[in-house]
Amino acid sequence: MSDQPTGSTIAETIRSQLERAIVTGAMRPGERLDEQEIADRFGVSRTPVREAIRTLAASGLVDVRQRQGATVGAIDIPRLIEMFQVMAELEGLCGELAARRITQEEKANLAALHERLIAAGGSVSPLEFYEINREFHEAIYDAARNDFLAEQTRALRTRVGAYRRQVTYLPGRVASTIREHAAVIDAICRHDGEAARRSLRDHVNLLGDNLSDFIASLASSRPAPGEGAPAGRRARAAAEEVLEERS
Repeated sequence: MSDQPTGSTIAETIRSQLERAIVTGAMRPGERLDEQEIADRFGVSRTPVREAIRTLAASGLVDVRQRQGATVGAIDIPRLIEMFQVMAELEGLCGELAARRITQEEKANLAALHERLIAAGGSVSPLEFYEINREFHEAIYDAARNDFLAEQTRALRTRVGAYRRQVTYLPGRVASTIREHAAVIDAICRHDGEAARRSLRDHVNLLGDNLSDFIASLASSRPAPGEGAPAGRRARAAAEEVLEERS
């Protein structure tokens, strides 16, 4: 049996790497995905690249328009606010169920992740902080023990990932995240479902000054004219990492 990766495996690898680049902001909303350049970077034909882009388009992370090609999906502000509102409700429900179903081992894991977040607050990049924060929320999804809810929450979280990451850069947001997580842990560990739901919902939702600051940050971070093309350069590091794994 050959150990060579299949076309579908290559497409999935490319999809995964491009998704990560989009969610982490390495590829920005509106940026063009050049099929040939991406194929060259990954050392493959354009076929698995097209397949990967189709999958990303189905999830909403990429927009594909006839004669214009594919670009990283951009969400207008009213729509984005609506998505954050839904995300807050889904996260809140995860917190409520976790408060009812969490085990002692999961409580310890949640506390350990929180300590990592505190330790990382002043010593690592916002991207690393965001990754630890993602693990914290994932632990709550797992503790909720509702696979469908977890799938839907993760899908929406991925869809708005680049924008959620932007929130991390707001002044004082890291300190606020740590404080809000402490309230979430307290409610979950006391098995207070209502408080856990409220704490997580308020933590994820964008309200008041947080909302206005977030909108201002989006306006200031839009790519300059021409900066969006091509996206293949943005995938270079990810592609080289994959090629090393395949060699």
